[in-house]
Amino acid sequence: MAMQKTAAPSFRRGRASLWTRDKIEPLSTIEIRQLLANAQRLGETEIAALCDEVLGARPRGRAVERKPARKRAARGLVTRNAALGSRGVTPRSRSWSRSGVRESDGRVVMTLWADDVRGVNNETGCLLWAPNLQGARPWSDSPGGKERLEHCILAMGHGEAEALLAYGERMEGFLPEQKVLHLDGVDADNVLTIRVEKRGEEYWAVWDGAAQGREPLPAQRASQVPSPELDAVS
Repeated sequence: MAMQKTAAPSFRRGRASLWTRDKIEPLSTIEIRQLLANAQRLGETEIAALCDEVLGARPRGRAVERKPARKRAARGLVTRNAALGSRGVTPRSRSWSRSGVRESDGRVVMTLWADDVRGVNNETGCLLWAPNLQGARPWSDSPGGKERLEHCILAMGHGEAEALLAYGERMEGFLPEQKVLHLDGVDADNVLTIRVEKRGEEYWAVWDGAAQGREPLPAQRASQVPSPELDAVS
């Protein structure tokens, strides 16, 4: 004999007052979510509030709100490894490399975190590497950080390097070189010609934005304002 399905909890406008907290709590999480949806649809705010309170007290009671998928292709962005590959670079590591050396001419190609690029007057720049003082920059002591330092020194000797901007959402408490909430991708179509300068124990990428011969990207325009301090980038 076929089992009958349990009807989803619902109510009519005139009977909404029958739904008390004592009647809601014995319901399953799925049933309460259905009841909440009905209450919101009918404008029964008190019932909806009770449902939300009960769901909030349960582990994973509230449904997870999923963010819309980011459209990398629509923005013309590619993965970091693909961006470096488009410049003739084979990354040493597909997981932690943030730069590489082009075998054909020995030029360094770096990826920089776009939101950390700053401009003052006609000069644009960002921090490439700094020592891990008092544990403030653990990434600098990691394989990726040591490789970045190596490439900074190499780029200084070469005179110039290339840079590509990476876009995404950073994670609070971490440098974008180390960990990010989401990487949208890297703009492989706009190549920056940079020079690397050593300032104390830090290495900086510096370039003249006007000399690049192109309109700056939206993220660059937003960040090109005088700043007393430059943050780290990937």
